[in-house]
Amino acid sequence: MQPTISIHGISKSYGAVTALHEVSFSVQQGELFGLIGPDGAGKTTLLRILVSLLKPDSGAASVLGWDTLRDYRHIRRHAGYMAGRFSLYQDLSVEENLRFYATVFGTTGKENYEIIADIYEQLAPFRKRRAGQLSGGMKQKLALCCALIHKPKVLFLDEPTTGVDPVSRREFWDMLARLKARGITIVVSTPYMDEAGLCDRVALMQQGRVLQVDSPQGIVAGYDKPLWAVQAAQVPRLLADLRAADWCHTAFPFGDSVHLATRADQSKAEIQQYLTACKHTDVTVAPVQAGIEDCFMELGSGGEQRA
Repeated sequence: MQPTISIHGISKSYGAVTALHEVSFSVQQGELFGLIGPDGAGKTTLLRILVSLLKPDSGAASVLGWDTLRDYRHIRRHAGYMAGRFSLYQDLSVEENLRFYATVFGTTGKENYEIIADIYEQLAPFRKRRAGQLSGGMKQKLALCCALIHKPKVLFLDEPTTGVDPVSRREFWDMLARLKARGITIVVSTPYMDEAGLCDRVALMQQGRVLQVDSPQGIVAGYDKPLWAVQAAQVPRLLADLRAADWCHTAFPFGDSVHLATRADQSKAEIQQYLTACKHTDVTVAPVQAGIEDCFMELGSGGEQRA
């Protein structure tokens, strides 16, 4: 079966800055696919190329079998796009924004109401309110409704949960799950590593390159180093001392602890003895299961610890 989205060797630069470097992967019909990475990873540039708003410097991409350069009119009719920055008309009401976007696509909100019904129900009490006066979570729901009003076959969402509260983030992903159940192919970008686990597959991205493409479970299963969560009274010094140990593979800060990957099966007692000899206090060492963020740090660093 032909992929819904195919990307082959896409590169894009802005002057001396390389935004994308030979990016290649595909997305299957009905997948919820995540582009995971920090700011500057190239996520927005890639999405803008896929919705035909940018031209790549090299490489090719297709959406629903249409080339993003030659067939952009077809793609725009059948794809929905939600930009990272709220881009609706702030002086128009919720109702007026929906009516406007429906008109642009030659449809009506009534004709396609079924696809936005469960989202619009949450907006209905504010239908006369100007978009600029909505909360962050409600703005995102309105933007999603406008992206869906023409019943797209594929949906592109650029960091839709950035800047919204945790409850709204959860609600938004619940909405995406319901849209996926309708058979809509969804590509969503996010800097939040914990959201990777809500996708069928993800592309981990850093500095314009794709580090790995797999299911979240497949990525985590590929982590093959012993991993420890280490705490002590002075975290900055703890980090430096762990990195100085000859058995340290990588050590990265994770909240109030350090995630330590060792080169061999270093025992808990040996790590504690080393830190005691370094005059650390309040030391705790516990084995920990690797998560997506650990895998991203390992892939992004190439196994080299950061200063």
